[in-house]
Amino acid sequence: MKNLAPHITRQRLLIEGFYTAAVDEDFIRAYFTHLTQKLDLRVYGEPIIFAPATGIGKDENAGYDAFVPLIDSGISLYVWSSEKFMSVIIYTCKDFAAETAIAETAAFFDIDEIVSQTF
Repeated sequence: MKNLAPHITRQRLLIEGFYTAAVDEDFIRAYFTHLTQKLDLRVYGEPIIFAPATGIGKDENAGYDAFVPLIDSGISLYVWSSEKFMSVIIYTCKDFAAETAIAETAAFFDIDEIVSQTF
């Protein structure tokens, strides 16, 4: 992909895996707090967490959509409750340790096999 704005610092990381932790809204808030502290990212607002009511969409897609705003961009999290699958995208205008983000996410969600990609 061509870098259209090389003068703007951007780091993006996608992390996915099947988890065994008990995920609910409090867990998601705790994850955002934990991860932002470990990566030294500054939060400027409360996390926004959506859990669509049953019957709105496909049951297999039920779970959580969440976002936490950062001074240097944001983190989006998507959780499929029935599949126990999660996907997180960290997008920042500040460099962070991708290896730390991956390891901390795996440990927090209790994920045995995790995949990731920077872009």
